[in-house]
Amino acid sequence: MPELPEVETTLRGIEPHILGKNINCIIVRQPSLRWPVPQAIIKKKLEKNKIDSIRRRGKYLLIESSKGYLVIHLGMSGSLRISEKKDLKKHDHIDICFDDGTILRYCDPRRFGCFLWSEDIENHFLLKDLGPEPLGNSFNGDYLFFQSRKRKVPIKNFIMNSQVVVGVGNIYASEALFAAGIRPTVRAGRVTRKKYDLLARKIVSILNKSIEEGGTTLRDFVRGENTPGYFKQSLKVYGREGKECYQCNSIIKGQRIGQRASAYCPKCQSIF
Repeated sequence: MPELPEVETTLRGIEPHILGKNINCIIVRQPSLRWPVPQAIIKKKLEKNKIDSIRRRGKYLLIESSKGYLVIHLGMSGSLRISEKKDLKKHDHIDICFDDGTILRYCDPRRFGCFLWSEDIENHFLLKDLGPEPLGNSFNGDYLFFQSRKRKVPIKNFIMNSQVVVGVGNIYASEALFAAGIRPTVRAGRVTRKKYDLLARKIVSILNKSIEEGGTTLRDFVRGENTPGYFKQSLKVYGREGKECYQCNSIIKGQRIGQRASAYCPKCQSIF
């Protein structure tokens, strides 16, 4: 699934090609995504209008016009790319066509993403309960420590909870916990303030590094320019079960936590 760095990379890739442009038409070939695409509303609000801004909230892309917001989620396998040709692929479901002939094209083989419309973005049902951005000023170790008190869930589940902090998915939670030396199974409420300070810094640094490297290509993800990300080459534990730890040569362990595959080093990642 595309995570925060992949979504941010997509935003940066497509923004120069769509910002300020007039929309000629919107073509919906497949309206059955995670939620039905409100074709009539989107066409009415966006066609013959222009894109004023595009920003990210968690893993959502928000395309703003004078009449409201198009809310996009890439789902499990979705991608957005800029196209100047009608080189349709099997799973190209939605086109936003601009007056200059360029196309913002949405592809989603598993159809688990979404294209929705909102005129009250702060109270949209997908966004209203989201926690702070990990790359924002309100995210730090003190915040995590305060939110974690009396929490009995594993710390990996805690930092992956979008109501605690947005955008820390399975890959980056695994990598940040390794970098901070925290075992993913420890209860969130047992982790010390000092460790949370370190964990918050590692989350920020790892997300920023992944953004710089264009995200992590695992199966389907490609950047907005239709090129792969390279952060996969920097992964220390995710997907490395049974292999030697780069730091201590111990064997990376695998375990399911909250129905998600997890990996950790039994030596480098202590209980605290």
